Amino acid sequence: MASFSSSFVLSQNLFFFSLFCFFLLASADLSATFYASSCPKALSTIQTTVKAAVAKEKRMGASLLRLHFHDCFVNACDASILLDDTSSFTGEKTATPNAGSLRGYEVIDTIKSQVESVCPNVVSCADIIAVAARHSVVTLGGPSWTVQLGRRDSTTASLSAANSDIPGPTLSLSDLISAFSKKGLNAKEMVALSGAHTIGQASCATFRTRIYNDTNIDSDFATSLQSKCPSTGSDDNLSPLDKTSPTYFDVSYYRNLIIDEGLLHSDQELFNGGSTDSQVEKYWSSSTTFFTDFSNAMVKMGNISPLTGSNGEIRTNCRKTNS
Repeated sequence: MASFSSSFVLSQNLFFFSLFCFFLLASADLSATFYASSCPKALSTIQTTVKAAVAKEKRMGASLLRLHFHDCFVNACDASILLDDTSSFTGEKTATPNAGSLRGYEVIDTIKSQVESVCPNVVSCADIIAVAARHSVVTLGGPSWTVQLGRRDSTTASLSAANSDIPGPTLSLSDLISAFSKKGLNAKEMVALSGAHTIGQASCATFRTRIYNDTNIDSDFATSLQSKCPSTGSDDNLSPLDKTSPTYFDVSYYRNLIIDEGLLHSDQELFNGGSTDSQVEKYWSSSTTFFTDFSNAMVKMGNISPLTGSNGEIRTNCRKTNS
């Protein structure tokens, strides 16, 4: 009888321990309704600020979307990209892919301040970036998707990872596929996510080599760019990534690739006689297909190694850690 009682108690304890572990793990998962009770006005607050910022400057939509990409490609979607350098800490803002090109930090600051006034110490900077990216795309005419929420903010950043992991503008197709694969994203998702270049601009320094040296570029297109981007100097001069509709989220980016008018070398690599040519053609012929694949890929990218549960923190100031 004593043996049965002990076994029953042990089994009962194991059951409740397993149940506890289940709920612990479940609480660490991202959820679309994560702030439904703790901060029900969070998403509408972010949306209002993003719409105002993009209305003031349409390029800001592309900038906020790019912040999300560059954040997720370095260790995780953890808002490490927002951390400022200090006397004892070097963040990611000065990394080669980020320095002088990433923008929108002030918009994130404004959103954070407004969200904090509604519900202090609840909404992470990492979630703000993810939601701001979604609203930026929607505001510029693109698709919406369900953003999974519940990320927490990192307490550190990695300059070296920012320099090594963010795909550069001179990569070959095989290198692009490899860079995305390391983040758990396949070639199809890579082509879909590259469609983000249907909005925004790039600096002369990122496409100079292409317009003077590449052979798979329309000659008139190259000539028109050379007037803005001489062979030396003027590194910061900007040109649209999509010459047709740079402030509208559509499929013209893919059409540009088909006629050899991709701005970056890495863009044109998606349509250069390789394995992704058919995917480019499919997106150009169907905006519905592109929008669906882009949305799904954004959700998957946003789920790259998030900090959840008791990991990380909820920063009160997105530019610095709490302690």
